[in-house]
Amino acid sequence: MAMTDTLGGPDPALFVRRGEAEDRLELLVRGARCAACIGKIEKAVRALPGVASARLNLSTGKLAVAWPTGSVAPERVVEAVTALGYGATPFDPAEAMAAEDKEARRLAIALGVAAFGAMNVMMFTVPVWAGAAMGEGMRTFMYWAAAIVAVPCTLFAGMPFFESAWRSLRRGRANMDVPITIGVLLTLAVSISETILRGEHAYFDAAVSLLFLLLVGRYLDQQLRARARSAARDLLALQAVTARVMEPDWTVRTVPVAEVKVGDMVVVAPGDRVPVDCVVEHGTSDLDLALVTGETVPVQGARGKALPAGALNMTGRLVARASAASQDSTVAAVARMMEAGAQSRSRYVQLAEKAAAVYVPVVHAAAALTAVGWLVAGEDLRTAILRAAAVLIITCPCALGLAVPAVQVVASGRLFRRGVLVKSGAALERLAEVDHVVFDKTGVLTEGRPVLAGSTPALVAMAAPLARASRHPLARALAEAAGDGPVAEEVVETAGFGVEGWIDGRRARLGRAAWVGAPSSHEETELWFGFDGETKVRFRFADRLRPEAAATIAELKARGLTVEILSGDVAGAVGDVARTLGVEAWRAGLTPVEKGLLLDALKAQGRRTLMVGDGLNDAAALAKAHASMAPGSAADASQNAADLVFEKGLDAVPEALWIAGRARRLALENFAFSALYNLVATPVAIFGLATPFVAALAMSGSSLAVTLNALRLQLGRRRWTR
Repeated sequence: MAMTDTLGGPDPALFVRRGEAEDRLELLVRGARCAACIGKIEKAVRALPGVASARLNLSTGKLAVAWPTGSVAPERVVEAVTALGYGATPFDPAEAMAAEDKEARRLAIALGVAAFGAMNVMMFTVPVWAGAAMGEGMRTFMYWAAAIVAVPCTLFAGMPFFESAWRSLRRGRANMDVPITIGVLLTLAVSISETILRGEHAYFDAAVSLLFLLLVGRYLDQQLRARARSAARDLLALQAVTARVMEPDWTVRTVPVAEVKVGDMVVVAPGDRVPVDCVVEHGTSDLDLALVTGETVPVQGARGKALPAGALNMTGRLVARASAASQDSTVAAVARMMEAGAQSRSRYVQLAEKAAAVYVPVVHAAAALTAVGWLVAGEDLRTAILRAAAVLIITCPCALGLAVPAVQVVASGRLFRRGVLVKSGAALERLAEVDHVVFDKTGVLTEGRPVLAGSTPALVAMAAPLARASRHPLARALAEAAGDGPVAEEVVETAGFGVEGWIDGRRARLGRAAWVGAPSSHEETELWFGFDGETKVRFRFADRLRPEAAATIAELKARGLTVEILSGDVAGAVGDVARTLGVEAWRAGLTPVEKGLLLDALKAQGRRTLMVGDGLNDAAALAKAHASMAPGSAADASQNAADLVFEKGLDAVPEALWIAGRARRLALENFAFSALYNLVATPVAIFGLATPFVAALAMSGSSLAVTLNALRLQLGRRRWTR
């Protein structure tokens, strides 16, 4: 039977990863939904004596805590989290996914119930609002019919907000769900009271419709965080799950990759991925390092060559010595960097939360004073309560809650029609703040596939029979340039070097310079060809620029943005592209980890960077950037890590920046309008100049106003103004 701690759950000490100098504990935290939650939890855990670091990932719910070996009791960490009102259990990826799936289903059901309630309640209340001829009895009957639908639908669909508000109040704080909960329940209570008293107005439709709109935003937020989690999972899925380990007696056994230890000899057959970081001991092969460098041109793997986990062995059999365990591999490091970068960074949402914290005590105190004041003035209890209710209804933060989502929905729709998928509303906020743009080269600025450059048709035709017999990407490019034709005879492909065979009775080779017998060369984007005893011919290959690349770079620079290229390709190829496009800052030969570290360095310098990349090696940088974009042709992990995905040309980058800038201005205008509305509306309700009916109309009108202002984003053409 599993041991349990004093809190009744699994003993957290069993899940501590103990090291020589540091212990680590990973917990699954439930109930954290915003940046404020992250700050509170991390601050409370860091305050524990001995804790060195604590980081909570909002997307995965994983809290990683570290401390010097033996200096902290792990159950104290759990207690610190649960004392704040959050759930905390040892982190299990499967459990975390199951919990998120359960939350997604719950929100989807609540959204469906709210939609059902809103549509059916309208059927009973619209005739009353429209002034249809009916007596008091018929009006009351219509309200009771609306109540039968609205009350259960509102109570069920509102549970995510009600529970969040209760947890917040238990901690002595007020998040945005507190005023929403009070406004919805009060609207429902006043509506029931007025129906019982055969009053003229009820507001069942307002309560359930508001929940429907808010649940749409809550559900979309949950889905966006699920996408962020899947980016790291997609990358780790590309890592081998098993490895073939060679024993000292030369026997080979298959083991889970997690069991491979440093120093073990692993066998990598053609077609397999390298299971862990290792160094080649025996064999030669061509290896596809796209997972690490993003480049499609294979590299040679021979004795002494360091291979990263995830590299694809294309041709020969390799025996290599493990240099790192699976959890310390290159792929695992990139996945951790992606996870660390995938945090919610919406300043506008934080602003709304802070506004709610101020709103709750001020407005509810005003409502209470309104009721007391009218009672002192001689009004009856019902009138005093209705006027207090009018204060709360008219100031319900619907406009504040819709200020940002309304703009984000319109902006996302406009970008979608231009072939750009926005995966995060917060990304639009960050995109508007960008002052530096980083591009990957291959597949982003270029087309991502080698093409033959600068050779005569006669030479191409001479080498084509061998090229058609090879699977090497450069050989395929040569064969494509030559077109259909004969294939060489008695072809033998030597892993890591090239292909040889007989053409018209003469022996020929196509491959690396030294192997063919040509002068030494270090170019990775070339092939040499020649017949035995004859002069050797060189074929160079290039990756063509995208047609719109130059115009895109020029437009970004004209706006005042600085541009940089970070690539895993060789320096010569990257430098040529940078000079052609007029980009002064560029770096070549970068690994995924190095790209991520460079993004961290830019952030430390105060730069707000937009990363545009497509390869698996760009995934960590995409997650760490202030904002990120990936083309639709990018790897799944990169698309999931990016904030925006564009299906068409690179001109989508300046288009998205312009729309994000306009969206930010409109969101700030909506905030200003919401503040002004409450400054005017609150005194009106306090002095009895607005009944609950008028208050409901004013509340709806404020929401309509911010929505109409957001729709202005549909108009206008791109002009580079900030």
